[in-house]
Amino acid sequence: MNNKTDAPLLTVKGLKTHFFTDYGVVKAVDGVDFDVYPGEILGLVGESGCGKSVTSLSILKLINKPGKIVDGSIVFKGRDILSLTESQMNKLRGNDIAMIFQQPQYSLNPIYRIGKQIMEIFHIHDKNNRRTYYQKNIDLLKTVGISDPEVKSAAFPHELSGGQAQRVMIAIGIAMQPALLIADEPTTALDVTIQAQILDLMKELQSQMSTSTILITHDLGVIAEMANRVAVMYAGVILEQGTVEELFENPLHPYTQGLIKSIPLLGNKVDRLDVIPGNVPNLINLPKGCRFASRCTHCMDICKKQEPQLIEYSPSHPVRCWLYNNK
Repeated sequence: MNNKTDAPLLTVKGLKTHFFTDYGVVKAVDGVDFDVYPGEILGLVGESGCGKSVTSLSILKLINKPGKIVDGSIVFKGRDILSLTESQMNKLRGNDIAMIFQQPQYSLNPIYRIGKQIMEIFHIHDKNNRRTYYQKNIDLLKTVGISDPEVKSAAFPHELSGGQAQRVMIAIGIAMQPALLIADEPTTALDVTIQAQILDLMKELQSQMSTSTILITHDLGVIAEMANRVAVMYAGVILEQGTVEELFENPLHPYTQGLIKSIPLLGNKVDRLDVIPGNVPNLINLPKGCRFASRCTHCMDICKKQEPQLIEYSPSHPVRCWLYNNK
């Protein structure tokens, strides 16, 4: 797992996805680079609106107008996804790359029974084995820990609890045993106990199937529990990447440091939590220099004038910050 001697399963390079609105161009993703290696979990972390979900939708070419992928490459198993036709993408989606969306109550179709929605993935990608669809559906429900799978297969989405609905979404995601699974905030709407169960389930399934995973979240606690490596996003760019150990033991970027300091620790009695001052910049009117400069306690003159590039603090730990320009 996460053996960098292996070729990356996915390489995203220079990705730019912009939205052309009446108010201006929203640079939601503005030059993103990262790799995903076979069998690893890459955590993509950052505040709401930083570009995490748009990045994941770009990988699947699910960007609709007024959005458009304007630059970059997304290479999966040696093929540039951006050069594929819609027909080729339909064969890829759900089969080789699958996505678990947040808020399953909005992702599941309310008028179809659960079993029908799971079996639909086989109708699309496994047309030669129609007689096995129902049993595969039941087996998947068992795999994701749903009791009485025959009963739940016949149920409608509104008859399931939030945790059960999320397990169904995971079942749909892993149905074709994809090489890459993208999980977008998979536990956001769930209570803490159910969150822990879903994360344990995802970790167990990932271990069994050796599926590479991009785990999108704003929760660094989830990252610490689940991920092998982490990419920290802010205002459409990646500010820092590293292994989980590197990021938590030696966070380099002031933004990453602020995120970690803002995590409440069990047993620590504090009057108030640490917060990062200020607001995320307007993605239509980005500042000239570093995008984090207005919120940074280490801000220097150059930070306001020139945007820093990603530099290698160490081979596995790049950072986008002028503090490390001479390292």
